[in-house]
Amino acid sequence: MFAPLLLIALLVNFGSVLGTEDAHLSAEEAQGVRYANRCEACKILATELEARLGETGKSHDVIEIGYSVDDVRPKKRTEYRRSELRLLESLENVCDRVLEYNLHKERTDSTRFAKGMSQTFQTLHGLVDKGVKVDLGIPYELWDKPPVEVTQMKTQCENMLEQYEDTISDWYFKLQQDKTLKQHLCADHVLKRKEERQCLQEQLPSPKKPAINKKKKGDNEEL
Repeated sequence: MFAPLLLIALLVNFGSVLGTEDAHLSAEEAQGVRYANRCEACKILATELEARLGETGKSHDVIEIGYSVDDVRPKKRTEYRRSELRLLESLENVCDRVLEYNLHKERTDSTRFAKGMSQTFQTLHGLVDKGVKVDLGIPYELWDKPPVEVTQMKTQCENMLEQYEDTISDWYFKLQQDKTLKQHLCADHVLKRKEERQCLQEQLPSPKKPAINKKKKGDNEEL
């Protein structure tokens, strides 16, 4: 008799926990929080790592690798840009670069994560500069701090980097001449289903070129 009562009590407690979690998630969603999905996190990791490799790949240094106790045998010489050292240095702190991103809430696709100030905050800063009082519920000095969606994506980046370290290494040494890291890491390994890969094709719209005012014949020119 006690067993059914115990089971009912456990189910009630479990339901209460789930109800609390659902309420928590609903509260976050009510505040407009929408965390990065795996596609967005992988896309930015691949973008930033390739950018970092582009920076370190400009070196034409030749390094010596290997170790000898008596230092008699010559060490192996290799180009830095083809070395494991370059990969390790590029991987180090690469996820810190995620914190350079901002959340552009005026966009709905993966380009909502982008560098530079969002259009919304440009407008708000403009109002403050004009003397308008703007109350966002947070101190003004925190306006430009990375939002929770970005700091959480940095954690996603670090976890993904640890989980797919061998996949990245294989691409670096064997495949980077054949395909991009975004294709190899994200499309071929991280995102198993086709519908998960949609964000990989999304790009920031090209900036509009400012209109050039052409002077008509007869227009007076200021001297």
